[in-house]
Amino acid sequence: MKFLFISVGKNDDANIADAIAEYTARISRHLKTEWKIIPSSDKETEAERILKSLKPEDFLVALDEKGKEMSTRELSQFLEKRMITGGGTVAFAIGGAYGLDDSILKRANLVWSLSKLTLPHQLARLLLAESVYRAMSVIKHEPYHHA
Repeated sequence: MKFLFISVGKNDDANIADAIAEYTARISRHLKTEWKIIPSSDKETEAERILKSLKPEDFLVALDEKGKEMSTRELSQFLEKRMITGGGTVAFAIGGAYGLDDSILKRANLVWSLSKLTLPHQLARLLLAESVYRAMSVIKHEPYHHA
């Protein structure tokens, strides 16, 4: 299985970028992990670029404030099930300033909410990377998650 993180927007805060890189490296110890940063544009153009980044068989998780909320345990169970039954690529998409286009939400296999709050793009990326790493540590019985 592979993780593909797709995000719209700039990657210009070095401190946040360093933290994202650290969590990405930790995730990569378990599964191949790739980030694709798409430049901001209008929602339709962003959606076209996101869709071009995907293969038809990829399992798409669209991040949206109206999506399903999951605890760390629920996320780890979801990812473990994908690892066992689905394999392939699990792609996570974070939208631009105006969110994800409806075409992405319709293509998504799951719409997930990191929070009911609206988050800056780079903070959403960091929260996504940390959440996936935390879920992987639960799956792998590593001592990172203590709840």
